[in-house]
Amino acid sequence: MSEEQVPSDEERSKSGAALAVQPQGGFSALIARASLMLYQLSWRTPLHGRRISGKLPVKLLAAPTDPLKGNEARGKAIRMDRFHFLGMDFDIAKGDFADPPLPPAFLDYIHRFDWLRDLAAVANRAEGAPIAARIADFWLTAHADKPRQPAWNIASSAWRFLNMTAWSPYLLSSDDLIYRSKILNHLARTARHLDHSAVRATQPFDKVAGWIGVCAASLLLPEGKARRAMGEHGLAAALPELVYPDGGVITRAPLQLIELIGMLSMLRAAYAACKEAEPACIEETLRRNVPALLGLSHSDGGIGAWQGAGHTSAATVDALVEASGIRSRPSRQALDWGYQRVAAGPAVLQVDAGPPPHAKQALTGCASTLAFEFSFAKARIIVNCGGAALVGAHIPAALARGLRTTAAHSTLCLDDSNSTALLANGQLGRGVVSVGLTRRDIENATRIETSHDGYARAYGFVHSRLLILRSDGLELRGEDTLLPHATYKVRDDVPAHLRFHLGPDIELVLSDDRKSVLMRLDDGSSWRFAATSGTIGIEDSLWVDGNGRPNPTRQLVIEARTAKGGLSLGWLLKFIG
Repeated sequence: MSEEQVPSDEERSKSGAALAVQPQGGFSALIARASLMLYQLSWRTPLHGRRISGKLPVKLLAAPTDPLKGNEARGKAIRMDRFHFLGMDFDIAKGDFADPPLPPAFLDYIHRFDWLRDLAAVANRAEGAPIAARIADFWLTAHADKPRQPAWNIASSAWRFLNMTAWSPYLLSSDDLIYRSKILNHLARTARHLDHSAVRATQPFDKVAGWIGVCAASLLLPEGKARRAMGEHGLAAALPELVYPDGGVITRAPLQLIELIGMLSMLRAAYAACKEAEPACIEETLRRNVPALLGLSHSDGGIGAWQGAGHTSAATVDALVEASGIRSRPSRQALDWGYQRVAAGPAVLQVDAGPPPHAKQALTGCASTLAFEFSFAKARIIVNCGGAALVGAHIPAALARGLRTTAAHSTLCLDDSNSTALLANGQLGRGVVSVGLTRRDIENATRIETSHDGYARAYGFVHSRLLILRSDGLELRGEDTLLPHATYKVRDDVPAHLRFHLGPDIELVLSDDRKSVLMRLDDGSSWRFAATSGTIGIEDSLWVDGNGRPNPTRQLVIEARTAKGGLSLGWLLKFIG
């Protein structure tokens, strides 16, 4: 049943050690952050104005073809004079472009000019150009001469340059020469801003985004030879800081990997439009990124809900893969990226077998260690709630924080606490330090054993999880164990809850002894969930789709209490017809 060769025992023993969180930072990192802060403070001074001033380009050298797909629903809203994003609306004619009271993801949508792609999905050039020019003029009036956060942060500036140049036929169709000069001047100023910003970036993704923008500017604006050499060198150096050898990103966030694949695909389009050879690092990185992303794909083709993402649709994934130009099978196991995938017949099992991202790398990092998702054919059976990064009309900030907790994932939660702490500033705190992993094929099944020490300091236990998926995908066995830690004192009689969040439209019938549950799926099939110890309860839950909409569902919860010697909870999920 294996999709690729299983690693040797020696390789498996090394993998557990490789999953320990590596310390980062130091005095040099502190100096870099201080330098960036001072640089950003200078944006409102005449000094930065002189930095980004220069010769006005007469024209763009090319208009790349945008390989990414627009959203027709959002495009239709733009034609009705409003931005519609994550369930929220922004009145284009009356809204405050200078300081819109919107959540970060919505602000990114506006400042990055992602809306151009959506407008183009529903309006041809003749219809869309006047609308695009009007919105662009509103934005330029508010921000072109006043560099500030978040409109001019590195990622937004790079995306804005990519989107404005790709859709320049929509932006530069006007006969108004003053307006056209404003567009071209902004593109040139943005390029110079990225020249100075990319080299100062402290976050790996910002570095990569900045250098992508510099490379694109070197191709599409005149006199770019020196800029191109600098940009390509910077990009080649920055990508290994962000991307693991197995293709995942260090934040462990699928949404960031999706964004990276999109940006690199846009940059490839710029090279193609100018008939220039792209650096080898671009395709080489994409050839690792795409399998890593597909390693989180379910049997229906969509992406699971990990590290803040909602349940992303198969159509979105397929369109992104097509844009990248890379064809690949899903990654079976990504030891650095931290996710394991088992495909067995029509079933797919995904396991979070890595430590949480470093605190300074992800503000929507989740305490999801050892959580799993399970799908069969087109049905999502066991899921995580997801959606913590999709704050909008349907997901307020308070709910988003709850969606990051251990309890929002299909794993064991001890004393209603998180395996890794969630701090008030949004970052992750103490908790999981190392994760153990052993994976091997056995007769007619795949066996995964994982463990984490997130509850060791506070409760004295190590959580171990055993998962065995039969080769036909019709049976998943599990055992969750709390074992005393060798160093820390064990706390007795602590409540433990083993949670299994369910996908949509599953009818449940709980047995009288609360030891098993009959699960009827909307496709007519039935599964049986049984617990070998503890009792099963049914509670409300939710799962978040890729558009940030929470959908009501339920969860199965096995309740128990710890003893001095630990705790063992066995369970079985089996197809019965």
